[in-house]
Amino acid sequence: MSVCTVPDLRRLSHFIAVVDASGFTRAAAQLHLSQQALSSSVRQLEKDLGATLLVRSGRRISLTAAGQTLLDEGRTLLAAARTITQHTQAAASAKPDEFVVGHSPAITNHDVYALIEPAIAEAPSTSFTVRQMFPDQLVAGVRDGSVHLGLRRGVVPQERLATTVIRYDTLRVAVRSDHPLAGRTHLAMADLAGEFIALWAPPGESGYSDFLINACRRAGFEPQYRVSRVQGCPPEVAAITEDAAAFVTAPPGPAVDGAVTVIDVAEPLLVPLQALWQPHTGSAVRDLILRCRP
Repeated sequence: MSVCTVPDLRRLSHFIAVVDASGFTRAAAQLHLSQQALSSSVRQLEKDLGATLLVRSGRRISLTAAGQTLLDEGRTLLAAARTITQHTQAAASAKPDEFVVGHSPAITNHDVYALIEPAIAEAPSTSFTVRQMFPDQLVAGVRDGSVHLGLRRGVVPQERLATTVIRYDTLRVAVRSDHPLAGRTHLAMADLAGEFIALWAPPGESGYSDFLINACRRAGFEPQYRVSRVQGCPPEVAAITEDAAAFVTAPPGPAVDGAVTVIDVAEPLLVPLQALWQPHTGSAVRDLILRCRP
């Protein structure tokens, strides 16, 4: 039986630095190493793994297929190693643990609190921080370990991240209370044809925006949209600030002190709530949240 060799993390970081710097000269200067030492480190990594990672042509380098694989998955491994180090150091200190939850603008603080409330009760020594973040910042934070659990609407395949769908929420439509649709108890998706739709990020930059656009298309129309210029407030506010129909998970009826009316959609529209976290890491608090999800 062959023995699987685990890459040396220091050599792995050297390899990634060379790729990021597009060569050994700049990487060696950044790492405060001689080019000879850096080259020897990368060659030893290739020897350890039994694979050629770089094709060297003078001062230029290019990645082999094995090198591309190691680059992609090695970044995840190094990020996980940093997180494990932080967890170990935190356990050795007297400071309380900190757990950071990031969420996209389409998810309210109330939604997040309802999700983490059981964990707050069961982990009294942990300090919780909740941050609203745009989707690209959210994914980057989860990847580098600064966000321990990310929450977003819709389902977006994320390579090299662990994900699960926590639950499905019913979407409703919020409009200004003086809007002609506000007197309805139910509306069909097709009733929104010709209306502006409020989004929290442009299509293509948010899986949730793509979900909403596609829901309109399935109803037979190409939606007009406005990206909300007010972030961090309850989603229903977009009905006022953008003078548009906003998809929300709030209960039907008046909202925002009566300025907005939330209406049920005749054809139930369910949107998933997706959780994301850094692979190769463990977290008792994260396990509590995912286990106690509503």
